Amino acid sequence: MTATVLVTGGTGTLGRLTTPLLRDAGFKVRVLSRSSHEPADGIEYAVGNLTTGEGIDAAVAGVDTIVHLAGDAKGDDEKARTLVKAVKAAGGKPHIVYISVVGADQESFAYFAFKRGAEQVIAESGLPWTTVRATQFNDLVLTLAKTLTKLPVVPVPTGFRVQPIDARDVAARLVELAQGEPAGLVPDIAGPTIYTLKEIISSYLTATHRRRPLLPIHFPGKAPRAFRAGVNLAPANATGTHTWESFLTDRVG
Repeated sequence: MTATVLVTGGTGTLGRLTTPLLRDAGFKVRVLSRSSHEPADGIEYAVGNLTTGEGIDAAVAGVDTIVHLAGDAKGDDEKARTLVKAVKAAGGKPHIVYISVVGADQESFAYFAFKRGAEQVIAESGLPWTTVRATQFNDLVLTLAKTLTKLPVVPVPTGFRVQPIDARDVAARLVELAQGEPAGLVPDIAGPTIYTLKEIISSYLTATHRRRPLLPIHFPGKAPRAFRAGVNLAPANATGTHTWESFLTDRVG
């Protein structure tokens, strides 16, 4: 019998890459979405909202695996709690595969704390689970570069580094994990290269044929200290195959 996988966050950046790979791997794919969609390309949709809980009971019914990608700037722990509650009410024991972020265990700022909270909800649920932490996506780093370079003088936090990973690499890893046995917390995945934030901004300005003066700024506080210490990096797990440079070329030419 073909296994059914539910993908939360399946219409987002990572979800749009992961769902066709799951389908091609032989899963029957169901995507959780806040709005209705007609089935397409072998993928069906279930309407539900992890914030309110509406529709989640029906969405999880009969699934063998859940690839949990739905996330936001806050509240990921509550979303995970809603998901686990619905799964238990349905009486199933699907394998939950969760994408978290490198540095979540440090809880150095709110986003990491919410991710860590979701990890704990899933790990303590009594359900089979696998969690993988990834470094910052290329898409997020590009958004940061775009935002900062809108200013006539670009503020550059000193000592900040990133190890951007391509969402395609993350999607491929998630499919591998969904096909495997529950493994708990597995090794992190990270982009192939570590860059200073100054290098990222400079490469973006070069790619867009612009010039901006860069102003180094030292930010005080717990979270900036954590970033300067590299809590968001995983140098020993640089498994990503797509580089920041190739991503930048594809996006901005």
